[in-house]
Amino acid sequence: MRKTFLLLTAICLLACNSPEDKKRTTPQNQTTRVQAEIPTIDLTEANRLAQLPLSCIQTEYPNKLNQTIVSDADLQSPHALHPAFYGCFDWHSAVHGHWSLVSLLKQFPELEVADRAKVMLLENISKANIDAEVSYFSGKHNKNYERTYGWAWLLKLAEELHTWDDPIARELKDNLQPLTDLIVNKYIDFLPKLNYPIRVGEHPNTAFGLSFAYDYAKTVGHDALKALIENRAKNFYGKDSNCPLSWEPSGFDFLSPCFEEAALMKRILPKDGFKAWLDDFLPELKDKDFNIETGKVSDRTDGKLVHLDGVNFSRAWSLNTIAQDLPEYAHLNNVANQHINYSLPSIVGDSYEGGHWLGSFALYALNSVERD
Repeated sequence: MRKTFLLLTAICLLACNSPEDKKRTTPQNQTTRVQAEIPTIDLTEANRLAQLPLSCIQTEYPNKLNQTIVSDADLQSPHALHPAFYGCFDWHSAVHGHWSLVSLLKQFPELEVADRAKVMLLENISKANIDAEVSYFSGKHNKNYERTYGWAWLLKLAEELHTWDDPIARELKDNLQPLTDLIVNKYIDFLPKLNYPIRVGEHPNTAFGLSFAYDYAKTVGHDALKALIENRAKNFYGKDSNCPLSWEPSGFDFLSPCFEEAALMKRILPKDGFKAWLDDFLPELKDKDFNIETGKVSDRTDGKLVHLDGVNFSRAWSLNTIAQDLPEYAHLNNVANQHINYSLPSIVGDSYEGGHWLGSFALYALNSVERD
């Protein structure tokens, strides 16, 4: 009787460890790798993406001003308060809408809407309009306006103008320069006071804000800003380990806290130092079969739920940054491609809730793709 009981117990144990059960308990980020089509940006795609910023950078309403009201004098229209960046629903989206047009024009001078886009850029980024934008920040309650997400995109726009070889680029860059200098000074003033990084998946994320500012500083040779960001990033993140990637994404995320941090550290650390840091921070990325499910969007007319299209694009650009020049992490490019391919078909001709900003995210992700 005892032998029979032991035999039945062994059979049950074997059944509990069947291949089907192992399949069910396989972690999500260890699923079978599927080779994704490499997303491309050609003239056709560029013309498609250009429609998004063109349709919003001079569209004043609807608008989310996100301002502090001190008196009746502050109750003005978006265009009156922000004559350069009044469109695209909010200030930061207007800024990166302008970045999108500059990036597309720089890559595709033959863009069908090139002349119209240049006229709009010159109208919005005029000297007088930028002077008014600078003045806004001098208000008692406005000094921290758009910190640091909008600041980061403003410096990305300035960087794009700096590297654009076109007759109007110098004019736009010079017009924008007072606001660019203001934002640089705000970073330099703020970062030493920030004792702890902000690790959320939305606008205040510190790693994202530092990454774009670092790109600007490196491109234009602003050594003081570059050194400050290197110092703060090492202080904030240098000892981090085992980032909880399984917690991502949160329901409204459009940035990945783990991947944005890793992409920042890839920028500032030497290659060997970064690889050692990444082994501690996200050891699972080294697995050639690493995968992570794309953020699923249930309703693209919901301004918060559509953020998950953004998380797909920002994951992609972060993964491509991490993998750059590191052959042992080249498999991450495929994961990035999967994320782009999931969200890219849905961003044009969809609700304004996504259209006013997702084109910039899509374009930045596409620009990060490694191609032969």
